[in-house]
Amino acid sequence: MKALVSGADDDGLGDALDAEGVEVTRIDGVVTGEALDAAGIDDADLFVITDADDATAVAVAKERNPDVKVVFYARESLPEFAKGQADLAVDPALLESDVVAEELV
Repeated sequence: MKALVSGADDDGLGDALDAEGVEVTRIDGVVTGEALDAAGIDDADLFVITDADDATAVAVAKERNPDVKVVFYARESLPEFAKGQADLAVDPALLESDVVAEELV
């Protein structure tokens, strides 16, 4: 399983996925189509967003890989425009990263 993680990931979902044996690639900076391509969106199983500012990348990720599961793991609310394309939205205050990672794998 392969996951792309964008944002600061202060709550450690990327590390928790890595501990579950998932190949994790982090996207630093602005999440553009080129950044998604370079990170391997074409064959990713998960696209994890840990910062609401990166929500604009959901549509681009789904365009490049319609089968990618988009997981929004952030304390901020998922913007309205991205709600229809996200597969899962979880507030880290409600579920610890290791629990979420275990369920995703």
